[in-house]
Amino acid sequence: MNSLLTSIVAVAIVLGVVVLVHEWGHFMAAKLFGVRVVVFSIGYGTRLFGWKKGDTDYRVSVLPLGGYVRLAGDNPVEERTGAPDEFLSRPRWQRVLIYCAGPFMNLVLAFAVATGIYLFLGMPVPVYMSEPAKVAYIGAHTPAEEAGLKVGDRITKIDAIDNPTWEQVYTALGKVTPGAPIPLQVDRAGQQLSLTTKMGDTGNADVAVGDPLMAPVISEVASGMPADRAGLRANDKIVAAEGQPITTWTQLVDVIKGSNGNLLHLTAEREGKDLQFEMKPILGPNELGQTVYVIGAARIDPTNYRRLGAIQAFHEGGLATGNMVTMVLGVVKELITGKVSVRQLQSVVGIARESGQAAKRGTVDFISWLAVISVNLGVLNLLPIPILDGGHILLLTIEGAMRRDISLAIKERIVQVGVVFLLVIFAIVMYNDVARVLPHH
Repeated sequence: MNSLLTSIVAVAIVLGVVVLVHEWGHFMAAKLFGVRVVVFSIGYGTRLFGWKKGDTDYRVSVLPLGGYVRLAGDNPVEERTGAPDEFLSRPRWQRVLIYCAGPFMNLVLAFAVATGIYLFLGMPVPVYMSEPAKVAYIGAHTPAEEAGLKVGDRITKIDAIDNPTWEQVYTALGKVTPGAPIPLQVDRAGQQLSLTTKMGDTGNADVAVGDPLMAPVISEVASGMPADRAGLRANDKIVAAEGQPITTWTQLVDVIKGSNGNLLHLTAEREGKDLQFEMKPILGPNELGQTVYVIGAARIDPTNYRRLGAIQAFHEGGLATGNMVTMVLGVVKELITGKVSVRQLQSVVGIARESGQAAKRGTVDFISWLAVISVNLGVLNLLPIPILDGGHILLLTIEGAMRRDISLAIKERIVQVGVVFLLVIFAIVMYNDVARVLPHH
């Protein structure tokens, strides 16, 4: 299957599932409160076929990207009978819960996917976690550097654990409060040394003991990003940055973060040859949701999978879902403050491209990507923008505080503003998405 067809099929599955789950949430909440559901459609556009059960026309429509529900009496500009099973006849709190149910089900889907991965497929654990804790890189001005740790040191004792693996080191550090001292024993060229480091103020373990060896080999390059425009490709190994030898991925990340957006010179090994590349990093979110300078390249991360028990899988699934929500909210905040540009967002074109790449990487990556999109849809739908669920919730909240309905004319104007705003954002994002894939960009 070629890349274009893979992307089309993958995005149809991803958007189809997450939108259907979203609409199913609205559907179930409406049924719970006795609101008549007129249509439940899989897909959009012209009805292809279906069946009617009770008051609801269950149908399959021509465009298979998600679906929608139509509730009786949900449009204030259409004639209503005032029957109790019409949406606008229900109390405001019930309408709020019906609007909330769609985004809620998206978060439930993400939680179920994450938990299922941990329970049935296994939790991905980097290969280096089971290796001896030998330091490959130490960041400048970190507690590890101040403690006297050196590249090549092997941690031989921490928290009464002899010859720990990196996983045991990180587990021990997880028990330490930020700023607390940490006694270590290390082997340096056969000599045993006793050192004392400390946790960073943010609780980052890497600043306390340095980083393991993570080969600086690229797994994929984001289309249209600096690395892509410069010509870097999957399987390229970065061997130098600004003339400085690169031995581990974290070292490369620090160089990029410290570039301040200035021209960056990288040397990469490709098929036995060293190639030179120039690029200007741009500000964007990293894997922690922080805004830093990035080039749009991810590294190859060899992993093993470790299945978890039910309780631990539920716990880790909850943490993973919470982290995804936090990252989306962080990006929204930085969009509002101007730290992240709208140009860095992705439309359906970018989602299709990323969906295709995730599908090629395998089942775990693909369903993980589905969970990410589900969280994005759920959280973004709660933004207080007219025509989104969050906009409707805001209007209902205001009406509840006023104890009366806002006039239809004002509502129409609010909706028009919301539509124009979203169309402008969509046009900007779509333009930049298409521009990224054009050769001259």
